Amino acid sequence: MDSILSTIGFILSVLVGIFLLVLLVVVHELGHAIAARRNGVVVEEFGIGFPPRAWAKKLKNGVLFTLNWLPLGGFVKLKGEHDSADQEGDYGATSLWVKAKILLAGVAVNYVTAIIIFTVLALFGLPKVLPDQFYVKSDTAPIAVQPVEIAKVTKGSPADKAGIKEGDRIISVNGKELEVAGQLSNITRENAGKAIAITLERNGERQSKEVTLNRTSGEQGYLGIRPNAQQAQYIRATWSAPIVGVMTSLQFTEAYLKGLGTLLADVGRGIASKFSGDRTVREEGSESLQAAERSVAGPVGILGQIFPNALDAGIIWLLFLTGIISLTLAIMNILPIPALDGGRLFLAVLFRAIRKPLTKEREETIVGTSFLILMALVLLITVLDIRRISNG
Repeated sequence: MDSILSTIGFILSVLVGIFLLVLLVVVHELGHAIAARRNGVVVEEFGIGFPPRAWAKKLKNGVLFTLNWLPLGGFVKLKGEHDSADQEGDYGATSLWVKAKILLAGVAVNYVTAIIIFTVLALFGLPKVLPDQFYVKSDTAPIAVQPVEIAKVTKGSPADKAGIKEGDRIISVNGKELEVAGQLSNITRENAGKAIAITLERNGERQSKEVTLNRTSGEQGYLGIRPNAQQAQYIRATWSAPIVGVMTSLQFTEAYLKGLGTLLADVGRGIASKFSGDRTVREEGSESLQAAERSVAGPVGILGQIFPNALDAGIIWLLFLTGIISLTLAIMNILPIPALDGGRLFLAVLFRAIRKPLTKEREETIVGTSFLILMALVLLITVLDIRRISNG
């Protein structure tokens, strides 16, 4: 019976995750559509999901609204989407400034959505996951540093094998005191497969445990515990909530970009090491690639692990995760990758700078190739997600 209820709960959490992901993408595309119409560009179709088409209706404003069978997000189809299009109402016939407004509107909507979510959470309790996370002291109750209390220990996990029990409170890891629960997940991910020293408190007494972490997160995680979400630290504000919302978004943007830089550096070192004759360099490169593998999650990882954990922790954590993903969509889409919004704007600016026409054929080749590379990366990350989950 417990396994059936667990399965039902897992399926529901995946459905909730799909709904929220689709909602965030649809909001993103709606930003494009509104900006396009306000600047005289004809919006031919606005779709939720991807074809094959399940249902369609022509709206009074002339836009074809469609519902499609593949729940992978949404899209907006503009008239004359190629940069070289020159007919009235075409996207391509607009100025570079108008193109920028249309392309960046989706990014702006996702970023503002994240700010709104963090602002609302600040009023009721915004999870504090960064040691230096912003808040206005005069409008926030003192946030005390407290040990991370363990709510659940997975049977057969490294924590279970080391004798760690539910109710234990983790004081420090490898001699470093924990300020927020989020530090624990960062430390275990960075030390995957290695032994770490944990100092914990049980019944008022301190104990030391040496734990060898899992090499992959899987269903257990690296350590195999779940912190008490009720015991987590929260930032609660009143008049300063909007300020907290903005500053939290900026802080997470900085953290995301730093993480992306670290990921690219790890991949670069790993690939470069394959051409080295030095065994030590190859071993270090292999560790870099493993670190890169541990730091990414694709659709399977998000829907199969992250959303279920957030839903299990409560509505506040689910909303917090939604805000983080909305922020991630904004940041990713502004990067100069041709298949994404920022990349399309980059192409338009680049070809004007070198004074060459961005023809339809040239644009399709560049964007199409970039899209195939992105899909290959998504497929690779999906395989890694499945392997992590199946390895446990």
